[in-house]
Amino acid sequence: MVDDKKKKAIIKKINKKLLESLGNYRKFLNYAAGDVPIGCLCVNPIIEKILHENGFERVYDLFNTDLTKIKGLGRSRLGELTTRLQEFIAMQG
Repeated sequence: MVDDKKKKAIIKKINKKLLESLGNYRKFLNYAAGDVPIGCLCVNPIIEKILHENGFERVYDLFNTDLTKIKGLGRSRLGELTTRLQEFIAMQG
């Protein structure tokens, strides 16, 4: 027979593994949903061209990227891009 302390420790361990698995699953889903062409963001064609010139072909290419380092994106273009990315991510959630 398992005492209460051991039961609580087992449950805590299971919960930790479950939360870790769910986090990995969420991460996978975000990348899977982002496996679409940049054109799906409906950004200004100039922004789309800049992204392609800098090697960004899929939406997930932009995930975990410092967008301020992309050559050719000024403040207003960067603002439009981040807005479109936020809208895209919100639609996936």
